[in-house]
Amino acid sequence: MHVFELQLLIALTLDMAWGDPRWFPHPVRIIGWLCVRAESLFRKFFVTMRIAGFMTVLAVIITTLSLLAGLLLTVKQISPLLADGLAVFLLYTSVAARDLVRHSRAVFIALQTEGELGLQAGRQAVSMIVGRDTAALDRNGVIRATVETVAENMVDGICAPLFFAIAGAMMGPIFGCSPIVGAALAALGYKAVNTMDSMFGYKNERYLDFGWAAARLDDICNFIPARLCGLFLAAASFPLGLGWKKSFRIFFRDRLCHASPNSGHSEAAVAGALGVQLGGDAIYFGRTVAKPTMGDQTRALVDTDILITNRLILTGSALVILFLLLCRRIFL
Repeated sequence: MHVFELQLLIALTLDMAWGDPRWFPHPVRIIGWLCVRAESLFRKFFVTMRIAGFMTVLAVIITTLSLLAGLLLTVKQISPLLADGLAVFLLYTSVAARDLVRHSRAVFIALQTEGELGLQAGRQAVSMIVGRDTAALDRNGVIRATVETVAENMVDGICAPLFFAIAGAMMGPIFGCSPIVGAALAALGYKAVNTMDSMFGYKNERYLDFGWAAARLDDICNFIPARLCGLFLAAASFPLGLGWKKSFRIFFRDRLCHASPNSGHSEAAVAGALGVQLGGDAIYFGRTVAKPTMGDQTRALVDTDILITNRLILTGSALVILFLLLCRRIFL
């Protein structure tokens, strides 16, 4: 095992062991603070909201990478080993596998309570991880929302940061830094883009124009990772004893049904693997949004589908990482 691969394994182990502790200033929360300040500043400077949004995106990315590079360079002057250790820590903060599993499992646990109390608890738990209105969801709706968000967030919470991390590790030595430092910078650069999309990428009056640049850049960044996730989720369904043939079939058939150019790939593969139907109408801010379905409605969703989806996305993510590391070895 090469040094970088060991460092990557340490970062992933830290995520699975600790997740996202609330007691330290997480880099993504700091990026979020930068987003708020930049939005306020550039809305005052520019009348055209698309230009204001573009300048916000540019400012947040440059500021994030400059601060991180400056921090790592300063620490490197003290000790290169310490700088690499800090880079491992920063890379760990860019991955959210444990939190994704933990929050979705909280929905499963809530649903184990019998009757209306369990449904209310499930609605409350799923409201913490989805953007849709959950107050009117029935039991099937709660499970469906959870499975969909786990599948979708596999991309930006696990695979896309690691895609950019491994790409950054390949580029790091070119810019005079170690692979792990390049990985940390690239992964958190991606998280800056993804955070801006989550904050500005709404199709409402305030953000339709302002958030255009953030949303389009996020779509570009997730283009390859989303497709890798769909393919490797279908592959991962084989060792897990799920419907791998149907997963591949539904992936290729329904992956472009989603309004987002990237979200449907992993959701379609999961729908096929489970043999269920995902998607369909959902309520956002009191308004029903018509959404296409993915998969075939061969059976109803059950609460254990949440746990199966967690195992599926973790196995699929492991396969994506192995593939990316293999590519790194081939191209180096």
